[in-house]
Amino acid sequence: MTRLITDRRKFLLRGAALGCSAAASPFLTPVSFAAAPWDARLIVIILRGGMDGLDVVRPYGDRAFAGLRPGLGRGAAGGLDLDGFYALHPGLSELMPLWHAGELAFAHAVSTPYRDKRSHFDGQDLLEAGTGFGPAEPAARDGWLNRMLQTIPGVTAQTAYAIGREDLLLLSGAAEVANWSPHTRLSLSPQVQRLLEVIYDDDPLFRASILEALDLTAAIEADMEEDPDLDGDAPQSMEMAPKRNDGHLKLAGFAAQRLRDESRIAAFSLNGWDTHRGQEKSLGKALVDLSETILELRRGLGGEIWAKTSVVAMTEFGRTARENGTQGTDHGTGGAMVMAGGAVRGGKVYGRWPGLEEAQLYGRRDLMPTEDVRGYAAVIMRDLLGIAPSALEGSIFPGLDIGAVPRMIL
Repeated sequence: MTRLITDRRKFLLRGAALGCSAAASPFLTPVSFAAAPWDARLIVIILRGGMDGLDVVRPYGDRAFAGLRPGLGRGAAGGLDLDGFYALHPGLSELMPLWHAGELAFAHAVSTPYRDKRSHFDGQDLLEAGTGFGPAEPAARDGWLNRMLQTIPGVTAQTAYAIGREDLLLLSGAAEVANWSPHTRLSLSPQVQRLLEVIYDDDPLFRASILEALDLTAAIEADMEEDPDLDGDAPQSMEMAPKRNDGHLKLAGFAAQRLRDESRIAAFSLNGWDTHRGQEKSLGKALVDLSETILELRRGLGGEIWAKTSVVAMTEFGRTARENGTQGTDHGTGGAMVMAGGAVRGGKVYGRWPGLEEAQLYGRRDLMPTEDVRGYAAVIMRDLLGIAPSALEGSIFPGLDIGAVPRMIL
């Protein structure tokens, strides 16, 4: 099917300069799905804006931490103790039962190969492309999750437009996947539908594409009528719905519905992680949204499917080790990732801790990355989905070495 492709930079920067938060706040987030010949489920959540891993999973056991963050993350007293060294931000307190049940884990001091530029656009592109960084690295035109699907025979999916926003780069590529935004409807009157058929009667390819899009729209809207909570107050025309406070729950509910059926992979993004100022309030809200998203996925999937599910939440880069003068943090390097699901070896913070003394920081500024976030994603796909290491280190994540990455799947 012909796809509508919009360059993200042009879309967000059209008209007036929107500032560095533009890439962290897309106007509409689609959910992407792919059916696959295995029974496990993989859900990838892109946390757009640069999540502050040092505030989310607080290394209060490091003596330098308190001096770097006098107003943020006040040690174990300001969070929930995990293991005597790390404390969890209160915004994720509702996930503590998952931690104790071994269904929640974190990886600290991780990053993509992206260094020093600290651009949301480039950082997100590198995260979703899964490639290296530098002048010798060609710009990727597809995402690592799509390249994984290309290695699997028998993958099938219907393809449709993501109305209002382009596909995630993460799932863009030669492997066919279905894209849809649960908050948007394409609703055309019978007269308009007939007019489209007449106009494109002499163009069989485009006519078939139009009819396929309309058929898919009708099918999805029928599903939403059976479960109206998935759609809420979606408009009845081809336009973007206004942002709702429970949008993250609708994304999770829509994803769970598809994953209960033939889909095996879902990917979407959550915003609100760019915390230059007033971080205590803004990060707390974003973490509550993430917590509710994970719990809604667990509820919607049910115990049997949740037991073979891994949720992976990743961000483009971390933030500065020191808080700034506006009670926030700036773009950094090393960060953290979140893993949840019944298939996860939880109750643990993975990763090699580098330390927070000034000489131990990256550029005397940021948390030093000690692990490649792509390695964690690769090992999860290896152990959850049975993807061959040769494919993971070759076509999916070119040049990656996963030999030393610990197992995180039961």
